[in-house]
Parts: sequence; C-alpha cells; structure tokens
Amino acid sequence: MRYLVTGAAGFIGMHVCLKLLKKNNIVLGLDNLNNYYDKNLKLTRLRILKKFKKFKFIKTDIKDKKKILETFKNFYPSYVLHFAAQAGVRYSINNPDAYTDSNLLGFANVLEACRKIKIKHLVMASSSSVYGGNTNFPFKESENVDRPISFYAATKKSNELMAYSYSHLFKIPITCLRFFTVYGPWGRPDMALFLFTSAIRKNKPIKVFNKGNMFRDFTYVDDIVNAVYKITKKVPKNLKTLAPYKVFNIGNNKPLNLKRYIKMIEKAVGKNGIKKYLPMQKGDLKYTHANISK
Repeated sequence: MRYLVTGAAGFIGMHVCLKLLKKNNIVLGLDNLNNYYDKNLKLTRLRILKKFKKFKFIKTDIKDKKKILETFKNFYPSYVLHFAAQAGVRYSINNPDAYTDSNLLGFANVLEACRKIKIKHLVMASSSSVYGGNTNFPFKESENVDRPISFYAATKKSNELMAYSYSHLFKIPITCLRFFTVYGPWGRPDMALFLFTSAIRKNKPIKVFNKGNMFRDFTYVDDIVNAVYKITKKVPKNLKTLAPYKVFNIGNNKPLNLKRYIKMIEKAVGKNGIKKYLPMQKGDLKYTHANISK
C-alpha cells in the first residue's frame, strides 16, 4: 500500500511511519521542519526513517497549496495520515497566526488534495483539547465540543468540522482521532515529561501549574500507533445520506495526578525537583479522561 504521512518528522508521525515501513508499505513523508522546537531532533528522526528503502521524504509546508496538490498527484497515495500541525496549547496564546496557517489553511489544502485524487481513507490527528470546558468525565465522543478554551483547541475542532463537510460533500472516508497526552521515545521536548526531567537533572525549578492539582490521561505512543494502523484499514462506510466519517478517542482511560507524575520522574532521576507553584495557565484543561468504549 502507498501511504502519505504529513508531519513525518514529528513525534507521532515518525512512529507511525516506522510501523508502516516495518509492514513493508511504501511511505512518502512530508514535513516543513520548522523551528518550533530543536530541528536536529526532527532530522535525527528522519535519518532513522531514511534507512528504509521504501521511505521517501519531501520537505514542504502544507500551506503551500500548489506543492501539496502536485505531491499528492505525483505519489498518488491509497491512504493519507495527517499529523502535520502547529502543536501546543500555550504557544497558541501568543502565536495564533502559526495555527491559522498550518492547522486551518494547511489542512484545507490537504482535504482538497485528498478530494482531487480520491483516496481510500484519510486519518487525521485531532486532540483531547477539543473537550474544552466539558465537565462530564470521562470524555465521550458524543459530547458537545463547542467550548474550546484555547485557540489550538479551536483549530482542532475546526479541522473536525472541515473534515465532516468534505466527507459529506465528496464521500471521502475520514476518521478523526482525538489523542490524549501522548508520551514516549523521541517525544517533543516542550512537553512536561522532558521539561521536568531536564530541569530536575540540572537542579532548575519546574513550573507546576494549578499547584499540581491537574490530571492527564497519558497515552503511550505505541498504543497510539497501533490504533492508527488498525483504524486506517477500517474504512468508514457511507450510510446513504450520512458522511463516511468517524471520531474516536485514543487514550489510556487512567488519568494520573500531576503531583504523582512528578514524584515518578523524581524517583527515576534519583533526586527531588525544585517546584515553582503557579496558578492555572490560560488554555489548559484541569482534567482529561478518555472514554474509550467506542
């Protein structure tokens, strides 16, 4: 099978590409290799992928509509796995333009390219952030998600709506996956696991928001990858007037308290961290918990 993976040099994208390549598929990876975090980490991930003969890489930005359409037509994938996006809740507060360009304009280009070549299935990354101000736990896919509390979450909710419209209008099979706090090897250095570990090792203070009274449904990256791989093959069917469209939570279903999380890192590092307790950060959710019964 021929897979096109956007955000291939990213954390989840790289792991998904590895899974596909080990299954002997042909994979074309796209990434703009931006400077949101250390580009060397992305380049190192790519070097691992390039060891596989059936992997090809093109450096491009999904907001470049002409290049995206050209790439899709030349490669002609059976499946498209979309992970390219400007990530980060807190970064979106002061840098909204980056999210508009990548998450909205860029995704619109990906949708249009999928329509032009009539792919078998588009699987796209959404986020647990879309649940916003919801207080019904655990979060179910049937919940109303019209109250995003960060611009990042608003763009992800918008992506789901955009996907539904294309699925309905053009009968493109699309599945949106709401990921819950993914962690693991080759993870993003801006996430708590790496920030806390690095700070504790260097005897620098760690920022503990809401005085540590927060919970996250941490999900190991291999579980994310296995879900993506299995779901990609289960193409949603068109039910007469309904769109061939699905939404799934991909989480662990076991929220962990932030204080407990920090203690686990301290134990692994072998010393206690210097904690700087801060109020709740704008845009953050206090509690995430995935209902994964669906």
